[in-house]
Amino acid sequence: MTTEVRTELRPDGVAVLTLDGGDGRNAFGAATGRALGEAYARCDADDDVRAVVLTGAGSSFCVGADLASADVFGAAGESFSASPVDPPAFAVRKLVVAALNGHAIGIGLTLALQCDVRIVAADAKLAIPQVRRGMLGDAASHWTLPRLAGRAVAAELLLTGRTLSGTEAVARGLATEALPAADVLPAALVLAADVAVHANPASVALSKRLLWSDLGPDEIAAAETDAHRLLMGTPDAAEGPAAWRERRTPEWTSRVSDLPPLD
Repeated sequence: MTTEVRTELRPDGVAVLTLDGGDGRNAFGAATGRALGEAYARCDADDDVRAVVLTGAGSSFCVGADLASADVFGAAGESFSASPVDPPAFAVRKLVVAALNGHAIGIGLTLALQCDVRIVAADAKLAIPQVRRGMLGDAASHWTLPRLAGRAVAAELLLTGRTLSGTEAVARGLATEALPAADVLPAALVLAADVAVHANPASVALSKRLLWSDLGPDEIAAAETDAHRLLMGTPDAAEGPAAWRERRTPEWTSRVSDLPPLD
């Protein structure tokens, strides 16, 4: 059974993307990767979307690649990619929260590592076990995991393939919060809605771009200056302080789609 990606745009500006395999396990296949990439691209382009939550239907987030399929990521060859979701979550110019409501194995976990924030079920099983299957970690996990948890933790997980719980994932820096499974998605929605309403979309997009970049400290300082100059003098630069002073919800007018690229 192919795991589909269901999309729901909520009135608060949060898009909920749900991996749904119909069996509660949500195994990943080539079609899943294409669908998720298309959903991310729509969220990035749609100014009505101000935050994104990625979760799984049923009792699991994603148990990994569909090993029963001969075409998991597509055919091997020059067109093959170990990162089958394009664009990845870190390239989406909105906050992306992974709500790991259950087990996240293999690419189920490596895709979550591409998100900005992870909230996880305390009793979920998490692993990147590919070295135990004759392969290795995918979805740029050799880049995302060291950035999140440090090289020592990354080496332990990528080179041993060991399994850890959601609670341990928080302790090791892979997630921000471990909750009972039933509370994971509601908590992610609260966080996403808070950002969607109270954070300037342009500010989030520019900050995220710098956060996920590989720029050095001097380059980051220059890019931050460019971003500040881009925002200074805009209506939202006045609206944010005014809303804070008047203790009201800000009314943002900036659109992510209008942002120019930063050098």
